[in-house]
Amino acid sequence: MTERPQAVATMQEDNEFTRVVEWRFAPGAETGWHRHEMNYVVVPMHSGQLKIELEDGEMFSELKLGMSYARVAGVRHNVINNNDFELAFVEVEFKDRPLAAD
Repeated sequence: MTERPQAVATMQEDNEFTRVVEWRFAPGAETGWHRHEMNYVVVPMHSGQLKIELEDGEMFSELKLGMSYARVAGVRHNVINNNDFELAFVEVEFKDRPLAAD
């Protein structure tokens, strides 16, 4: 296992409805393993490729500047900048749509 730099999370807004975080990734940086407890939307600030490590493998995701995408709560993954340049996106989590109890 290699040691990767950590992505930098900057809280932009945290209120009763949403949590908005800007994520900045140096080349090769990662978020670390985490599980999303709320539904969320990602808005890329750059175009580039993310490597997504999942519990059962890995996949690659192409980001396009300004082209948002949504995901449901419950996903557990590690997100890695798979580029030789900085990559950033804004993540908006919806607090009124938490992960349902198991």
